[in-house]
Amino acid sequence: MGATNRNIILIGFMATGKTTVGSALRDRLGWNFADVDQEIVKREGKSIPEIFSQEGEPYFREIETQVLADLLGTDKQIVSTGGGAVLKETNRDLMKAGGFVVALTAPAEVLIERLSGDTNRPLVAGNAEERVHRLLKERMNAYDFAHITIDTSVYNVKETVELIVEQAGKRLLK
Repeated sequence: MGATNRNIILIGFMATGKTTVGSALRDRLGWNFADVDQEIVKREGKSIPEIFSQEGEPYFREIETQVLADLLGTDKQIVSTGGGAVLKETNRDLMKAGGFVVALTAPAEVLIERLSGDTNRPLVAGNAEERVHRLLKERMNAYDFAHITIDTSVYNVKETVELIVEQAGKRLLK
């Protein structure tokens, strides 16, 4: 890890706004922004649905841990994780040690609306409504280790960024 572990890590279910908020945080703070899923696609040379169908979810989760560890090895990064990254204890430990963890949330109905027509999310392929409800239930407490939780259906992107900067500032932005 970096000497001071000054990173902001965004976690949350898919479609909670991690990439959008991460990009806005990058603009606000001038830090690097990295999306774990995009880094996996770059490293593997395949889309996430291709990785899932050709290699399987366990393989994807191993690559995800490697990418997360690499990204959190330096400071002043905003790291957006995939929605399932929190399922592995190793990943949660990496995130807690790596900086300030922010959980983004939204009600199921909002997530389903945001995900409708998205073909790049293999875990909600088919009946998105049923799968979102099932995955939310399975992951009910998976994001509880975050330092703060923000509902992105209540706050817009700018407000969310300011809340994060305000809360993280006490610890990271000295």
